[in-house]
Amino acid sequence: MYIAILSVAAIVVACLAVRLALPRTEGHASVQRLVRCAVIAAVYVVLCLVLAPFSYGAIQVRIAEALCLLPVFGAEYIIGVTLGCFLANLFGSTIIDVIFGTLATLLACLFTYRLRNLRIKGLAIPASLPPVIFNAVIVGIEITVFFTDYTAMSAPLWLLCLTNGITVGIGELISCTVLGVALVKLIESNVALKQIFTEK
Repeated sequence: MYIAILSVAAIVVACLAVRLALPRTEGHASVQRLVRCAVIAAVYVVLCLVLAPFSYGAIQVRIAEALCLLPVFGAEYIIGVTLGCFLANLFGSTIIDVIFGTLATLLACLFTYRLRNLRIKGLAIPASLPPVIFNAVIVGIEITVFFTDYTAMSAPLWLLCLTNGITVGIGELISCTVLGVALVKLIESNVALKQIFTEK
């Protein structure tokens, strides 16, 4: 029941926020983009909440992060995925993660969009690397500074940041470089899906 209520709230908030964020253009195209962004934001939130044990913490495989590859198909997905991350962190984590986790996702999506046309053997592997790098660095430091009693540990701060960054990065590799790249390939190879995700 709790997840259902939050999911509905996420969809409503996502629709309103995306409508405000997207350019005001006439006709059918803006409605399609609005719906796509809102749905992606809501799907991100639902995946995080349903898979909460895997979505939060120092050791995590946030399956929803596979959606960070969607900016490959258009800039509007930057808004949808970032909003989804913001809401997921707002509903399921701390205000610190709302700030830094959302920042990491925004930067990742911006750079993924810039790398959208690069392929390695037909796969969007280069576009999958920004989420890995930005989350490993930003969230790795966030976990160390705000959620680890590093003053009580004998290891230096830089080593703790590196260790946390590696654990976050491994989770992101699984979510983005494996699942996200597979998602992009699936969409690109299926005419119906490609039309849904790219139609203007």
